[in-house]
Amino acid sequence: MKNYTNLLIYWTLLTHEDWNMYIAATSEGLCFVGSQNQPYEELTHWAKSRFPGSTLSQDDERLQPYATELIEYLQGTRKSFTAPFDFHGTPFQLAVWNALCSIPYGQTKSYTDIAHQIEKPAAVRAVGTAIGANPILITVPCHRVIGKNGALTGYRGGIDMKTKLLQLEQDGILIEGGLQHV
Repeated sequence: MKNYTNLLIYWTLLTHEDWNMYIAATSEGLCFVGSQNQPYEELTHWAKSRFPGSTLSQDDERLQPYATELIEYLQGTRKSFTAPFDFHGTPFQLAVWNALCSIPYGQTKSYTDIAHQIEKPAAVRAVGTAIGANPILITVPCHRVIGKNGALTGYRGGIDMKTKLLQLEQDGILIEGGLQHV
């Protein structure tokens, strides 16, 4: 296992309306977006398992550009993210995570769709596992993946968070299309 003793991971608590989530970045980019209303331990557990020996350091100012983009998304004014990511995974995980980034705002795809997109049609379960390991919720939009039958399936942030994110995007499309969703 690789040693990350010299790696600094900066973090802050993003708070917007009823959203509270820890976010973290390295000097290379955003590396973690936590689940809604989960404790700091979610971040520390992730850092210990993915980057053993790394150091967590609170730095609200350094995380402000990431927090701003996430808040704009939660307000419905941002549909895509421009801040850099720093995610680490297997080649398979990276292929899945990159495929997630290609799902347009307000749309969904099935696990089977993602498996076909990465040219691994028999790897539907492995796609689900890779999606579950996505460290950067919302910005790498794993919430846009649903079951083939249209059912909302597992989500690291919980089904309630997934439902809220999908509803937020549907509301954003309705408002953008000129229909005010009440």
